[in-house]
Amino acid sequence: MIEKNTQGEVWVYAEIQDETLQEVSLELCCKARQLADKLGVQVGAVLPGSNIEKFAQPLISYGVDHVYLVDDSSLADFRTDPYAHVLVELIKKYRPQIVLYGATHQGRDLAPRVASTTRSGMTADCTDLDISDVTEKSGVVHKNLLLQIRPAFGGNIVATIVNYDQWPQMATVREGVMPMRPSDPNRNGNIVRETVELTDQTLFAVEVIKREIKKQKLNLKGARIIVAGGAGVGSKENFELIFNLARTFGGAVGASRAAVDSGFIGHEHQIGQTGTTVRPALYIACGISGAIQHRAGMEDSAKIIAVNTDREAPIFSIAHYGIVGDLKQVIPIMIKAFKERV
Repeated sequence: MIEKNTQGEVWVYAEIQDETLQEVSLELCCKARQLADKLGVQVGAVLPGSNIEKFAQPLISYGVDHVYLVDDSSLADFRTDPYAHVLVELIKKYRPQIVLYGATHQGRDLAPRVASTTRSGMTADCTDLDISDVTEKSGVVHKNLLLQIRPAFGGNIVATIVNYDQWPQMATVREGVMPMRPSDPNRNGNIVRETVELTDQTLFAVEVIKREIKKQKLNLKGARIIVAGGAGVGSKENFELIFNLARTFGGAVGASRAAVDSGFIGHEHQIGQTGTTVRPALYIACGISGAIQHRAGMEDSAKIIAVNTDREAPIFSIAHYGIVGDLKQVIPIMIKAFKERV
């Protein structure tokens, strides 16, 4: 167990994939800066890998004060054990009070291993984080704890989890839920070059023989226009209307959980608390009632157009423009009007 350190830094695990610093790591740097300012401490980022010093300045530009750089050729490919060993050794040395990871495949693999080894508490798939005093039922007050907020029971409730004493406080955070502030390329920070002993061959029991990389077919986070369908679309066949409208506007296709659970479309299109969080310039919600779980994943869109037969649907409460009508009639009219205008 790591001794509790209320003056410890707020750390971010900087994830590199395919020679690219992952955007979720930069999102977390911005959030870590906000949390650290509340705590009156500094921000650190752990950057393991091989030939990765070029990624240090981008981390600093997004609010990091110290980049803990572990550059070793044996870390060229991500493997859980050696990467976990690096983080554990640095955590033992510097005793941060918070460690954040992106809830990516890599982060979800790495974070539990580090938490288990350090006997730290960890919350997975957070959608928000904050700092607050917490009072136990006994009346004991804990100052400046990390509030780890995440959906629970299939997204039907939002739980706030705190960790009194099993420090550092750890959390994985979903991609896209933390706003990324503009970078400051002139910001100064320190690169701390660390050497971690990696001679134990049991750390390398897994050997990378071959890597196959498939390009992501759908990028909802990067789409400027999203047309999303819900249970009100009615069928998999009717979802072709959603695809037609998206193609007309040059947008991507999203969906509510209800539509995914009904088998109308694949899970990779799901938007909401249990899917992807998006902030497009235009979001068109068709046949989506607007349950809080879905709204949490898209309500920060710049413009929202809602199409629904139920004029009392919650989606209209956040829509900038609402159309009460049958999407099977409304969508063809929208497509025709757009083509005539263009």
